[in-house]
Amino acid sequence: MSEDDWDKSSAPVSRVSISLPPELLADLDRMVESRGYSSRSQAIGEMVNFHLAEHRRKIGDDVMAGTITLFYDRQTRGLQGRISDLQVRHIDEVISSLHVYLTENRVLEVILVQGPANVLQKIADEFIALRGVLTGKLQLLAAVIPPLHLRAEDRAE
Repeated sequence: MSEDDWDKSSAPVSRVSISLPPELLADLDRMVESRGYSSRSQAIGEMVNFHLAEHRRKIGDDVMAGTITLFYDRQTRGLQGRISDLQVRHIDEVISSLHVYLTENRVLEVILVQGPANVLQKIADEFIALRGVLTGKLQLLAAVIPPLHLRAEDRAE
C-alpha cells in the first residue's frame, strides 16, 4: 500500500512535509519494514499520536485509558494485600487487573485504568512507591473505554 492509499483509507487528512537526514530516513524505513507498517505516514502518525498522548498526560486532566504495569517481589510481607487495597480504593479508575507469576517470587501485574490523566499518574505513583515493587510504569492512550454499565437515567436518553 502506498502512502497515498493509506491517506485515502483513513479519515480526512492534511499533507505535511518533513526533512530528515539520510541516516534518520534509513532508520525510519528499516522500522517501517520490520514493524510491518504500510507506509512512512502510518509509522510517523503512530509516533505523533504517542507523543501527543504523553504530552496530554503530563499537562492535563484529559480522560484517558491505559495500564499501570508493576513488577514486584511477592515475598514482600503484605504487598499483594496493599496492591489489592489500592485497587479497591481507586475503584472508579481501576477497570481490571491481571497478574502473572514469572518466577516463584517475581510477579508482573497489569492494571487497566481510565480517568483524568493527572489522577491516574498519582494513582500509578502510589502503586510504584510501595515497598517491594521493583519497577512500574504508567502507559496512557488518547482513548476512552466505553462505560461498562449505564445508569438508568443515561439509558433513557
